[in-house]
Amino acid sequence: MAEGMHVTLRMPILRVITLDCSYTIMQNAKIAQLLGEIADMLTLDTQTDRKFEVLAYRKAAQTIGSMQEDIGEVYAKGGLDALMELPGIGKGIAGAIKEYLETGKIPKYEDLKKRYPVDFATLTKIHGMGPKRIFRLYASLKIRSIDDLRKAVEQHKIMGLEGFGKRSEEEIANGIAQFESGQQRMALGRALPEAEAMVRKLGGSGLVGKVVIAGSTRRMRETVGDLDILITSDEPEKVRNFIARMPEVERVLLSGSTKTTVRLAIGLNCDFRVVEEQSFGAALQYFTGNKDHNVKVREIAVAKGYKLNEYGLFDKMDRNVAGAQEDGVYKALGMQVMDPEMREDRGEVELSQRNRIPKVIRLEDMRGDLHMHTVATDGNNTILEMASYAKGLGREYIGISDHSKSEYQAGGLDDKEMLRHLGEIDKANNKTEGIRILKSAEIDILKDGSLDLDSKTMDSMDYTLCSIHTNLTMSRGDMTRRVIKAMESGHMSIWAHPTDRVINQRAPIDIDLDRAFQAAEDNGVILEIDGYPDRMDLNDENILRAKEYKKIRFAIDTDAHRDEHLNLMRYGVSTAKRGWLEPGRVVNALPLDKLLKQLWK
Repeated sequence: MAEGMHVTLRMPILRVITLDCSYTIMQNAKIAQLLGEIADMLTLDTQTDRKFEVLAYRKAAQTIGSMQEDIGEVYAKGGLDALMELPGIGKGIAGAIKEYLETGKIPKYEDLKKRYPVDFATLTKIHGMGPKRIFRLYASLKIRSIDDLRKAVEQHKIMGLEGFGKRSEEEIANGIAQFESGQQRMALGRALPEAEAMVRKLGGSGLVGKVVIAGSTRRMRETVGDLDILITSDEPEKVRNFIARMPEVERVLLSGSTKTTVRLAIGLNCDFRVVEEQSFGAALQYFTGNKDHNVKVREIAVAKGYKLNEYGLFDKMDRNVAGAQEDGVYKALGMQVMDPEMREDRGEVELSQRNRIPKVIRLEDMRGDLHMHTVATDGNNTILEMASYAKGLGREYIGISDHSKSEYQAGGLDDKEMLRHLGEIDKANNKTEGIRILKSAEIDILKDGSLDLDSKTMDSMDYTLCSIHTNLTMSRGDMTRRVIKAMESGHMSIWAHPTDRVINQRAPIDIDLDRAFQAAEDNGVILEIDGYPDRMDLNDENILRAKEYKKIRFAIDTDAHRDEHLNLMRYGVSTAKRGWLEPGRVVNALPLDKLLKQLWK
């Protein structure tokens, strides 16, 4: 079962739900959006150097947007001081958050919006649309919204503007299509925390026995179309009433004796199903696997003389053979149980009949995390704070990998600054026990395939992470040659977030992955599975593809920008499970001494 997704409770005493019952990520998301828009608008100020102010607002937006606790609760319990204790939140930004919580507005945002009356929140999600490009289109064509942008593209008004051209217009058109197709399904990283919050509340209500997330969310698909939650309860009517009052619920669409369907404030539907204890396992099996997986399992049941549905596994006499436990359903059919993430009809059913399901990576296998950022660039915590948090999670080592100079928006470091930063990592190692801090950097692969730091600087590191952040629309051939040249440089240890896609926002780069995977194998380059929920890159399909290159190894990382992001490892591990990745292929599942032999050159 996927980690952190199943709560089983036996509570004879009804517990009182207090502050936790008002938890919702919607307010956090709104404040993060406003802070992000302020950062975007500040970048347009050509009269003053706003670099550090922009970075401060971006960090604050990242902090608030990734919080699992309602920011309103934080303020209610501790006031302005509590806000200022959050990573990256100084007095000025804390005051802005306070204003919003008390009035629903941020004065600085309102003032900037008068100067820049554009929907930055939406337009910046379209590939190829940065704040400066958005403002240029507003100044030239009065484009304020995605509808305005779409009309301008359809009427071919953009290609005639200086600095744009036909290719830019095509890129924007593709970006609009990518964005709009993504609106039909929500990124797992946004949907799962909401589902888990509701599960916690139901679990703490005293009204339920078991409460479990099912569906594509349990399979940890990168996007979900809706949510499914299964419940056992002796008081289904009270459960329905409790669900209807949860702050996440915008409105109730259906309220029946066993099924309640609601529309959530985040924009998804959620089905809550109350099932009998004796049927719970069968229902969980039924509502977890994808359609094709379930069809094949039911065919196996029929071939063995059984009938399988969400109520249980029944013999010819209609007697219940299995159903209370999910594992019992598979075992009764002579099948090996596989992880929820694998139930996509990719051959797992056939392998399970032969007891050949591979042993895939698990969260407890992970010994370290090789991709994270600190206050040196666009992170919110210090080196020591990241190390302390990682140690608390049981990690044996971490790698600090702040940005190189080309990532100027993230405060990237030049060679001199990077060498100084590596010295700070050495000092931090002398202050820690029980965890090793490795020296690294996330180094840009430049347009010509060269790397963004000098060889001497890179030689001072334990390993390098190399990635693409700019010139994303190069032709397939040029992009492939760019990446392969970097791999052949002898200074590339890990290819970070290889396809550079952002879920629901930016399409993958156009690259010949088979040629790139072959070059990675030939040059000993490790492929990253970036677990940050907006990325999950490599994705499951590309992991399956890369695994065919037998010498390729993988690193599963969080790309953390604050200490709590280190918990995002579960997204990377689940993506690896979906790609059937064994622990022996994952370098940061190795002890430190063996890892170091794998990493460098």
